[in-house]
Amino acid sequence: MLCALADGLDALAAHGATVRRVILVGGGARSAAVRRIAAQVFGCPVVVPPPGEYVADGAARQAAWLALGTGEPPSWTPSGTQEYAAEPVPGIRERYAQARERHLDRLSQG
Repeated sequence: MLCALADGLDALAAHGATVRRVILVGGGARSAAVRRIAAQVFGCPVVVPPPGEYVADGAARQAAWLALGTGEPPSWTPSGTQEYAAEPVPGIRERYAQARERHLDRLSQG
């Protein structure tokens, strides 16, 4: 799951986006194992806020940004947020890419 998300980040970066951090929410964010390895997979800090209504919060932040007409969105840091940082471990994504390619090869043959 993390490697698939990292592929998405790579696609964004290929189009000029700068990835400075990842905010991890939802079911995966509840897993201690996911939180521990996420920064190794993404290669950037991973922020995990406490469980909440982040889709609604994000929509409200975007609306406030539009209403304010500023160059940057309003600051948003929920209390209780944890940040995870680690050196990237390229081997994780390399093994994922190999497994993905084997799976896609099997699909194309069958």
